[in-house]
Amino acid sequence: MLERFKDFSTANVADACQRLGVPVRAVPLKAAIGERVAGRVLPVQHSGSLDVVFEAIGLAGPGDVLVIDNAGRRDEGCFGDLLAIEAEYAQLSGAVIWGVHRDTAGLRKVGLPVFSLGEVPTYPWRLGPAPADPFSTATVGDCQVTREDVVLGDEDGVLFIPGDRLDELFDLAEAIKKNEDRQIAAVRAGHPLREQMKFDEYLKLRATDPSLTFPGYLHTLSTTAKK
Repeated sequence: MLERFKDFSTANVADACQRLGVPVRAVPLKAAIGERVAGRVLPVQHSGSLDVVFEAIGLAGPGDVLVIDNAGRRDEGCFGDLLAIEAEYAQLSGAVIWGVHRDTAGLRKVGLPVFSLGEVPTYPWRLGPAPADPFSTATVGDCQVTREDVVLGDEDGVLFIPGDRLDELFDLAEAIKKNEDRQIAAVRAGHPLREQMKFDEYLKLRATDPSLTFPGYLHTLSTTAKK
């Protein structure tokens, strides 16, 4: 999955979601370690004690991505180098944290991709009420995810997509990226985007029909080009 994902971006996949009517579930988490991550979601709800994360790692399959729901807390690092080396040993492909991490220097040495809200030196000393099933779902930002989902992460943040739409979304994302590459090459060859998109024609049509939107115009243009 990660090998194929290297050829396009989360932005391309988000565009593919919009075109196919798949809800776009994106969160602006940043990569603390590594640049990209891709894999099936392994959700875990953190309530203060790290044993629940070790238990989640025991449920992992090769290539899974640990998705830790720590309610967006910034006062405790719920993932560090010891958990990272354990996750790597279990063949996980990364960790996505709705919260913050710690042991940044140690995490760099391990090298497991980690996306989070940032870093803090403190350990989670509190112990809150444990959920009945901490491994069924995780909430990341406004997104609720399960093991039926896939998570993708790159420089733009993280994106969650339904696993059963993976191939369809990846195929379209690849097509979108190739089309954008052609457009960029055309600009460098002396054909600006406004020319490629017939922008002057759009302005004329909009003057006579104020309800015409640019996305609608581009859709019509694309449909016409395919005929």
